[in-house]
Amino acid sequence: MVKRKIIKIDQDKCNGCGLCIPNCPEGALKIIDGKARLISDLFCDGLGACIGHCPQGAITIEEREAEPYDEKKVMENIVKQGKNVIKAHLEHLKEHNQTEYLKEAIEFLKEKKIDISLEEEVEMKHQIHSLSGCPGSKIMDFRKKEKEKVSDTTGKRPSELRQWPIQLHLVSPVAPYYQKADVLLSADCVAYTVGDFHKDFLKGKSLAIACPKLDEGQDEYVEKIKSLIDEAKINTLTVMTMQVPCCYGLVAIAQEAAKKAKRKIPIKSIVVSLEGEILS
Repeated sequence: MVKRKIIKIDQDKCNGCGLCIPNCPEGALKIIDGKARLISDLFCDGLGACIGHCPQGAITIEEREAEPYDEKKVMENIVKQGKNVIKAHLEHLKEHNQTEYLKEAIEFLKEKKIDISLEEEVEMKHQIHSLSGCPGSKIMDFRKKEKEKVSDTTGKRPSELRQWPIQLHLVSPVAPYYQKADVLLSADCVAYTVGDFHKDFLKGKSLAIACPKLDEGQDEYVEKIKSLIDEAKINTLTVMTMQVPCCYGLVAIAQEAAKKAKRKIPIKSIVVSLEGEILS
């Protein structure tokens, strides 16, 4: 047994929808008795591809004693599921820079004389994602397009959004666009109020949005922000809220998460008036 990161499923929150299952090609998850279950520590790599596909926010990552992840056993399970699942797994490892596991997987395929080239896998990336999970919550990274954007202050301005999803329940702290990033945590209403939200506040930042009054599971929000600080090692956190009493709850959530986190980072609070003016 070793201490490592591994997923944790809150059985009270899980409704058994199964959206996490297609996004775990490693085969670590199964629906049993109407709930998602982690069937083997050996199969869970702890990278959290399933997190962003859970609409209930039932899946998080914890660090605990567990059996070491075994890429060979995972590959033995994956090859039985066909070519597209193999490619999804290779893409998963590549996106998370798991070079050692990727090397082991490729060696396994060579030993079994299974021809799956990485070039073909990359070309099939969007097809694979479109066949699995909920399209509205699949992880997408828009940062590669940033250099192509040209701002025109007299005409149409490009979106500064760097990723999808953005709702705090759905975001994954292990997603590549959060790693060592400057993060903007915004109340839902802010973007509709601030005319230059993209240009002045979103540009260059990864985003998460939430409503401290209407959203459920605020304890989960605390844990997720804590994971962004400790696991994603974000550089800064900017919290934007409206000038209404209930909105301050989002600042309180961020402050509680920062207090629980091992790392210390700068947290900036920006308050917006109902007419879109920056008050503080």
